[in-house]
Amino acid sequence: MTMSRILSAGLPKPSYNIAWILVFAGLAGLYVPTYWDLIHGIWRLEETAHGSIIFLVFTYLLIKQGKGLFELAYAPSNGIGISLLFIGLLLYVLGRSQDIIIFEVGSQIPVFAGTLLLMQGTASLRSVWFPLLYLVFMVPLPSFVVDSLTGLLKPWVSSIAVEILYDAGYPIARNGVIIMIAQYQLLVADVCSGLNSMFSLSAIGLLYMYLAGRSGWVYNGVMLASILPVAFVANIVRIITLILITYNFGDEAGQGFMHGFAGIVLLIVAVMLLFILDSLLVRWIPVARPISITKV
Repeated sequence: MTMSRILSAGLPKPSYNIAWILVFAGLAGLYVPTYWDLIHGIWRLEETAHGSIIFLVFTYLLIKQGKGLFELAYAPSNGIGISLLFIGLLLYVLGRSQDIIIFEVGSQIPVFAGTLLLMQGTASLRSVWFPLLYLVFMVPLPSFVVDSLTGLLKPWVSSIAVEILYDAGYPIARNGVIIMIAQYQLLVADVCSGLNSMFSLSAIGLLYMYLAGRSGWVYNGVMLASILPVAFVANIVRIITLILITYNFGDEAGQGFMHGFAGIVLLIVAVMLLFILDSLLVRWIPVARPISITKV
């Protein structure tokens, strides 16, 4: 064993690590301006407002999972840590200087991961892997992706909602993404396409799987594959709810408070569907049981 490995492997944690204070100060200096811009920028938009919730969940998980972080053996991984930190800082500089929000926000993942590897080691990264992964949902989708998928989803969800209500006996028809019911006309806007709800509900689905803590490749595979279909179905329910509100209570009700209420309906339906699917899989798949974690 070389001298460098002896020094880096299993060293006791310093009793008072000034380096961590400097690291926290440096990270705050980097990302406080970023979050200030997010709070006063895209997080005010309906389609990207979920970013603030993702940040709160990330903070909660990081505090919960990182309680014993500083109790781990001091065994830094310099090579991978430096590489990740370099990539993250490069993305941050490009994103901040060129106003590329995807790079700026996304740089947090390699920066945080690289910092943990350099300061503590791979064990620390394993202990908080999910909170770091969860930051992916804070990164806004590229505009060309949003435009392409929105253009595909809007006619699809409009058609399904109209077919369901038409079969139920309602006087409804559509022309493209314009839905006509009785004397009312409703335009299925971009935000109602379901793309952003799929993105945010995917975050909820993964969080549900993580907190449920069940084992088994079949269970996790089915749950993971079901997240997007569940989000799609929940969005159809949301659109149908808005159509029925407009039909029964008028256009003002459909565009006012009830419009926000329909968003709550979407969330409730999605969580209920995930809960039902989880309950069924637990019965059908014997290995789908909570993972027991034994501390050693």
